[in-house]
Amino acid sequence: MKEDYYDILGVSKNATASEIKKAYRKKAIEFHPDKNPGDAKAEEMFKKAAEAYEVLSDPDKKARYDQFGHQAFEGGGFGGGMNMDDIFSQFGDIFGSAFGGGFGGFGGFGGAQRGRVKGSNLRIRVKLTLEEVANGVDKKIKVKRKKVAPGTTYKTCPTCNGHGQVTKIQNTILGRMQTATTCGTCKGTGEVIDNAPAGADAFGLIAEEETVSIKIPAGVVDGMQLKVSGKGNDAPGNGIAGDLLVAIEVEAHPNLQREGDNLHYDLYISYSDAVLGTSKEIETVTGKVRIKIDAGTQSGKILRLRKKGIPSINGYGVGDLLVHVNVWTPKDLTKEQREFFEKMRDDEHFEPKPEKEDKSFFEKVKDMFS
Repeated sequence: MKEDYYDILGVSKNATASEIKKAYRKKAIEFHPDKNPGDAKAEEMFKKAAEAYEVLSDPDKKARYDQFGHQAFEGGGFGGGMNMDDIFSQFGDIFGSAFGGGFGGFGGFGGAQRGRVKGSNLRIRVKLTLEEVANGVDKKIKVKRKKVAPGTTYKTCPTCNGHGQVTKIQNTILGRMQTATTCGTCKGTGEVIDNAPAGADAFGLIAEEETVSIKIPAGVVDGMQLKVSGKGNDAPGNGIAGDLLVAIEVEAHPNLQREGDNLHYDLYISYSDAVLGTSKEIETVTGKVRIKIDAGTQSGKILRLRKKGIPSINGYGVGDLLVHVNVWTPKDLTKEQREFFEKMRDDEHFEPKPEKEDKSFFEKVKDMFS
């Protein structure tokens, strides 16, 4: 089972943004590759801490993690497993001067060298049926994304000499001040186009359609956003591809309504079936099932079918299907039918005699949530 992000950083769920950042910085410095050369365990802890910080430092991601756990971001390539390129490009500035102003001696991210630029993210919306939500589904989606055009070559930016930044020194009343800004020529990549084929843009990228496989776990909810790492737009040169962000949209079901992990179904039966009893075939997200309606069933009775609802996205089991029995009262009667009910109007068997098990509406609602 995947380790809890709060436990990885050693903070509580009520920790402030400042406390989370401080805890991450402490862990990152402790397990930084420069301090632990060749230590695979330290490198793994370094990656885990960065992954935890990526989620807990973002209010939106943190809220989704608190509600849905790891599965809000995972399942067939979603989230998880940050690599060193991601870490240094996203969180490099959090270390300050702990390593002499840079990350010396690891994977080409040392001192004066630039960080790798990340390509832009792409966003798509995927529609799911309630059955797909209940069972999980693999989707193949065509995505138009920018990729480095074949034959494109790059060279070191002459303006920043490959650093991705330019340094300026200014004389002020406080003395000489040094500032570093993103290079305007290469936009921080440290490289510029040397040669590019026809059709490529100014960064050597070309738009191509690609079929992306997306594994959507069971239990997702409408509005949830999943991430497929590396399937956004490419970055020029030696950059990192952006991510594909998948927004979930659940289509309305004609007969079932979702409430959390439970489902609700309105079953209408005739007056005769309510009196005599019957069996009915009803629809669920995993197929049709037949249920028994006892003789004398009252309108408003709720039948609970265990584990016929939606699986919890956190792995906490499966919800139930609540069948609401509604007795359909006919409006148009034949002469004979009307005469029959006229005779039964004062019959003692037709007089309402609610028993203890015939709960009120409010008691039924209370039972649904107990």
